[in-house]
Amino acid sequence: MIDIDGVYNSQNDRIWAVNRSEVDIKGGIQQKRKFTQKVMIWLVVCSKGVSPLVIFENGTVDHDRYIKEVLPFALKFDNKMFGNNWTFQQDGAMPHNHAKSQEWCGKNFPSFIDKDHWPPNSHDLNPLDHCIWNELAQAVKWNAVTSKETLIMAVKRAAKKISKDILLESCLSWTNRLYRLSQHKGDYLG
Repeated sequence: MIDIDGVYNSQNDRIWAVNRSEVDIKGGIQQKRKFTQKVMIWLVVCSKGVSPLVIFENGTVDHDRYIKEVLPFALKFDNKMFGNNWTFQQDGAMPHNHAKSQEWCGKNFPSFIDKDHWPPNSHDLNPLDHCIWNELAQAVKWNAVTSKETLIMAVKRAAKKISKDILLESCLSWTNRLYRLSQHKGDYLG
């Protein structure tokens, strides 16, 4: 979810600091409008690139909407990038874990990591969460974002600016991150 006030994910964003004043210096205090305009975005990230954005301007995404609007798009994009030799990974969001979504993925993707084999809250293993969302947010020209329409345009431009080197590095670090996470018994890597 991205709104015109910027990006902050209270579930995944962490600031490591010695004390509160250091947190504030690093951007720990975030001001938000009470009823801000926002959009939900979804994209595929892989070592070869970033997909075009799937943008949800209104409402939230349940499993039906995820199956109808997102999964066929992911299948088409990934088949174009990799042919039939790729694995689909998603996080633990409720629409992703729904039985019908899991069934769709099992029937349509060449390979995918189902909810029973993916650790919950695994942001350290998801390139989007540990790297790419930040790159996207840094590339947005926030001073030009004044409405939902300008937000959508700015996010689309920002997604095109994410460097292929960052994508490749983020994806290549996956096995190392998996090993480190196992050494930390699933705790955050920091």
